[in-house]
Amino acid sequence: MTKEIQMDLSTEQREEILGVLKARFEKHMDRHEGIEWAKVEAKLEANPEKLWSLNEMESTGGEPDVVGYDVEKDEYVFFDCSAESPKGRRSVCYDREALESRKKYKPENSAMDMATDMGIALLTEDEYRMLQTLGNFDLKTSSWVQTPANIRKLGGAVFCDRRYNTVFLYHNGADSYYAARGFRGSLRV
Repeated sequence: MTKEIQMDLSTEQREEILGVLKARFEKHMDRHEGIEWAKVEAKLEANPEKLWSLNEMESTGGEPDVVGYDVEKDEYVFFDCSAESPKGRRSVCYDREALESRKKYKPENSAMDMATDMGIALLTEDEYRMLQTLGNFDLKTSSWVQTPANIRKLGGAVFCDRRYNTVFLYHNGADSYYAARGFRGSLRV
């Protein structure tokens, strides 16, 4: 299934990803009004596996940023905030079952497997729509989102994009993949 992954970052890698995240946090304060970086950083320092996941999000082009705080669970919520679907996560079908069902021209991976390996979750449709309230994302690309079981059971999967100043939800065979379709992830810390 998925490969065994080493989830440790060196001191240098930790400092580098924290610096990138802090700079992005400060540049886009409109995404997380009322949230203090020092509290986010303390949570990240206490959860090195989450910092590793954020580093994976960053290294695949996701540009993760804080988009909210769940008061009940005391968790900060990160989403991929790259303008387009992350480059390092495109040309993938939806899940392992879809990947294995392809007879010819298989993609290298699936969105669900990659997300699992990274320790993140695909955005839900509602999360994707919330992200779009923070800016204009996926104007040229599209992103797989979590697919309801009843649709997946019938061989389909869903994805979203933004066109004509509107967020659209579409369907496709779960085994399909395109150079301009990837996936966006979420992480709670």
